[in-house]
Amino acid sequence: MDSRPAEDVPTQAQVDVVDTAISNLEKIESALPMVRGLDSGDNELDELASMAVSSYKDLSDLGMQVDSRYASEIFNVAGTMLGHAITAKTAKLNKKIKMIELQLKKAVIDQKNSEKEAEIDAVPEGEARLLDRNELLKVLAARKDDK
Repeated sequence: MDSRPAEDVPTQAQVDVVDTAISNLEKIESALPMVRGLDSGDNELDELASMAVSSYKDLSDLGMQVDSRYASEIFNVAGTMLGHAITAKTAKLNKKIKMIELQLKKAVIDQKNSEKEAEIDAVPEGEARLLDRNELLKVLAARKDDK
């Protein structure tokens, strides 16, 4: 016999919820590689960032070797180059985050559509649901929101 209290034993509903969550996660993970072009801009942004950092280092070295009245302008340009490197890295991360957000939104929409299709398929042929005015307006509003 199982010595665990009844509270620790998962119910069938909990198991179903976990299985559904795992299958949804697998769908999202399988959709991630399908998106093409995620890596195309990454190499370019990494290259731009490395060029900006190397320019920053070169300008900083030059600023240390020139007369102090000219050094301030050189250090100003060096700081701008470092800002460009940070901007390139930030743009790369924002692009990835945006793609993941779009994929999650698509997964939510797909799941809502599949639930609606399952509800429609559950109605036996030859039988129809009677809708009052308010229910009909809700159905029409939901269809409008989906488009």
